[in-house]
Order: sequence, then C-alpha cells, then structure tokens
Amino acid sequence: MHTQNGISFMRMLIIGVVIVIEVMLTSRANADESPKPLSAKEILHRSDNIRNPSMPFATQITITEYNKAKEVDKMVIKVHSKQQKNSGQYRSLVEFLQPSRDSGKLMLKNGNEIWFYDPAASNSIRLSPQQRLMGQASNGDVMTANFALDYNVEIHAEEVIKDANKNPRITYRLHMTAMNENVTYAVADFWVEKQTNRPVKAKFYSSSNRLMKIAYYRRFQKKLGEFRPTEVLIIDAVDTNKVTRLLMDDFHAVNIPEAWFQRGYLPRFKG
Repeated sequence: MHTQNGISFMRMLIIGVVIVIEVMLTSRANADESPKPLSAKEILHRSDNIRNPSMPFATQITITEYNKAKEVDKMVIKVHSKQQKNSGQYRSLVEFLQPSRDSGKLMLKNGNEIWFYDPAASNSIRLSPQQRLMGQASNGDVMTANFALDYNVEIHAEEVIKDANKNPRITYRLHMTAMNENVTYAVADFWVEKQTNRPVKAKFYSSSNRLMKIAYYRRFQKKLGEFRPTEVLIIDAVDTNKVTRLLMDDFHAVNIPEAWFQRGYLPRFKG
C-alpha cells in the first residue's frame, strides 16, 4: 500500500515538474516574440507616412495669416507631389491660385533645389526652403518632405503634452538635427503620439539654436487610405500673436508627368 502511494506521489511530482517547465518555456517563447521597441528613425518614418501619401497626389492649401486673431492675408496654392523611387524623397510643383495677382506663378522643388517662376519674368530664380512664403510659413513648409531622410533623430523623452485642442497626448519627443543645410530647419523637436505615430507638435530652431516657430498638427481626416493632419498651425515663437494656418483640402491621387519636375518645363506648364 505504501509502495503504491509512493509511486503515485512520484508520478504527480513528475507531472508537476513537467507542467512548470512547459509554462516556463511558453513564457520565454512569448517574451522572445514580443515586439521590440521602435527606434527613433522608425518612429519618424511612420509619422512621415501619416503626413505624406506614398502615391503621387495633389492637395489644395489655403494659407491664412493672423495677427491677434485678425486675418491679415490669405493665399491659396495647389501642391502636386511625387515620391522618387530611388531616394524616397518627394518632388513638388506648387501652383499659385489666389490672390489673382499671383495666379500663374509656380514653385518647383526637385532634389535640394527650389525654383520660382513668374510668367511676367523671362527666367526662373532659385529660392531657399527657409525663405518666407507668407506669414510664418516658409517655402519648405508647403513642400512635401520626408523628415526621416533629412534629419538625424534621437528619442529624448516620453512625455504627456497637450495638443492644439488642449487634449493630453502620450508622445515621444524626438530631437532632430539636419543632415545638410538644404532643409527648412536646422534643428527641431518633434512630438509624435506613441500609440498612433501621428504628429502632434513641433518646435523649429535656427542653426544658432534660436527657437523660431511652434507648430501644431490637427484636424486628422481619412485621406488616401490614412488619417492625416489637414491643418497645421504655425506660431511665431517671439510674438505668439502671429499665427499662420495651413488648411489642406481635396487630397486626391493624380498621375504627374515627369516633365512637370523639370525647370525648363515651367514656362509650358498648363495645370
């Protein structure tokens, strides 16, 4: 009788040990399969994909300048953008629609060059992305750009910040430094929502590390397969009464001829 009890006890002990080992192995396997944290570059790349459609597209942007909440000036442009397969960068052609005095003017970004064309002049002239377009918006602000290709980036912190509507957001604060002098801003802090990779806020600095502008991304709407920001508020860091709003409407996929991105084609562009 004692022998049978001893055998039963040993069997139960062995079964228990086997179960414990299986649980440990399963837990280890699950731990090995858990997703690795995203790198700063991966987070920025995913945020780029939210801001920018991957297919050739066009959108109309209404740029409105405010001072102390009063409208000062307004401009309407149409941006045609297409991603290069080899580099991943975007080329953009900007049509000036309003005001009427600017109608027919064009701005072209191809690689690191931006060219401005006025039908009243005989030649196109080269501009920098840092030059002011209107209000707080520079030329580079209206051009489609992949930050992950233009900036070195580090995760500086995980922070809870308030978005443009004063709602709390759990974010990564990314610190970005330009890879070359041809980008719009030398240094930037960029807040990306942790759960969605959506851009929330940015601070843009000069090469001397002077804070120039603060931007908020909002009004996310389903456009071309993704919820994208359709409004950007750009605030002057020195005088916060000065605000410029970029309102993006009518996102749509388009077939963009390669000729549109050639400087020599600008006088022949018909839209």
